[in-house]
Amino acid sequence: MKLTGSYQFDANAAKVWAALTDPESLQQCIPGCEGLTHQGNNVYEAELTVGVGPIRGNYKAKISMEDQVQDRSYRLVVQGTGATGFVNGDAQITLVETNGKTTVTVDADSQAGGPVMRVGQRLMGSVGKTMMDRFFNCLQKSAA
Repeated sequence: MKLTGSYQFDANAAKVWAALTDPESLQQCIPGCEGLTHQGNNVYEAELTVGVGPIRGNYKAKISMEDQVQDRSYRLVVQGTGATGFVNGDAQITLVETNGKTTVTVDADSQAGGPVMRVGQRLMGSVGKTMMDRFFNCLQKSAA
């Protein structure tokens, strides 16, 4: 499943970058995140509660931020598993600053499987986009 988005921040790229890489902001803004533990070397372990339609589940996810170019871009890799299935994602996050404001673009690809996919296949695209929007809307407040 392909997901894309563009988000405007009323802050410079350095402030947006700080919010995007701050564990406290991430835990607060990732939908369903109940815990985030830094494992070192830009890798985090997350505990999430996520639902698609009638299926809700707890997931453990490994989140890594790779290929970082400070204040400009990074690659976000997510691998999550739970009783209701799995979710894997790979996203290119790019920041462009213009006149003290920053545009963040996301180009992501994700895969999901298991019971969550069988029940919620038609919903996955809209749920993924909604979760991404919620994350970046929350992060806009953290970067302000």
